[in-house]
Amino acid sequence: HHERMVRERAEKIARLAEAIPPQAVFGPEQGDLLLVSWGGTYGAVRSAVVAAQRRGQSVAHAHLRYLNPFPANLRDVLSRYRQVIVPELNGGQLAFLLRGRYALNIQSYTKVHGRPFTINEISRRIDQALER
Repeated sequence: HHERMVRERAEKIARLAEAIPPQAVFGPEQGDLLLVSWGGTYGAVRSAVVAAQRRGQSVAHAHLRYLNPFPANLRDVLSRYRQVIVPELNGGQLAFLLRGRYALNIQSYTKVHGRPFTINEISRRIDQALER
């Protein structure tokens, strides 16, 4: 009975993806670099991406609002960029989940110092990624 209930709950959660809006991207629909944020990293990431775009860099930003389930189009979005970086104020759990779910090369950029990312920190990471 327990196994059946666990399976039914997983199916219900998976069906929620149909009600979640498609993942939007700020910037080019494909390109060199996509930064994926969630929660409190939004402001610094968006500001750094806007600055990079003004410098002519091919950088986009996707801010996740749904983590379980992920938006149905997320794999497609992630796969359109040469590099994907997930700045996180933790040990990199979201990047770990994305790698496991989609088997893509997702780079983790973590900060666990009790302070938010600054725009300059994100900008430097963008520049480092695009230099490769």
